Amino acid sequence: MTDSLTDRSAPNTPASGDVHVDVAGGIATVRFTHPKGNSLPAALLARLAEEIRRVGAVDDARVIVLRSGEAGPFCAGASFDELKGIRDARGGKEFFMGFARVILAMTRCPKVIIARVHGKTVGGGVGLVAASDYAMAIESSSVRLSELAIGIGPFVVGPVIQRRIGLGAFSAMALDAEWRTARWAEEFGLYSRVFDSVHALDSGLEIFARKLARSNPDALARLKAVMWQGTEDWDRLLEERAEMSGTLVTSEFARAAIAAFER
Repeated sequence: MTDSLTDRSAPNTPASGDVHVDVAGGIATVRFTHPKGNSLPAALLARLAEEIRRVGAVDDARVIVLRSGEAGPFCAGASFDELKGIRDARGGKEFFMGFARVILAMTRCPKVIIARVHGKTVGGGVGLVAASDYAMAIESSSVRLSELAIGIGPFVVGPVIQRRIGLGAFSAMALDAEWRTARWAEEFGLYSRVFDSVHALDSGLEIFARKLARSNPDALARLKAVMWQGTEDWDRLLEERAEMSGTLVTSEFARAAIAAFER
């Protein structure tokens, strides 16, 4: 069946992206879409955080699957249109707080979140994968942190990525904005499992999600709390990081780099 949350997700127009939520068989599927590579403008980030918080309180949903639109990459990261439109540090901080709120919603959600990664992911999208509790991907799902190339840095997503893959691997990704393969991501713990096709991914995902949905929900909630223990100060930390990014993105260096990178 389709949960009533879906009806609340409908008003967004295709141009601004959308978030849909379906609940069936104890599994909630949260799907975000955007015509520009499933990128993440501020409004879409706000909707995504809101729906994750909401579905986390739905008793019929025992596990959450996070996925994006089928066309193109899993997530192209922050919206370039909105990055170009940021005029001051205050506006910049608020934009990057959108990523902070999604990360906090995901890590504090009492339900286990499985990321379904069907394609490449960049920047903030890597943060979404890292904030999931389990990530399943296909061979072509390469990852990249490109923030330094546009004059800023992966400050907001940094804590969750570093926690997932370790300081050494995070530092390498942050400083060297080259693509990492899906197998590299699996080796360092960003991906939990990698499949050779979308069909195999969906088959494995269905089996695993159903298995978790049959598990003791109290045990899952307590296990999730244990897995994210030590992140209690992230409200303050991620706000500080959002301020860093918000200040840097308004610099002349960043404006020129963003324009060049987009070309």
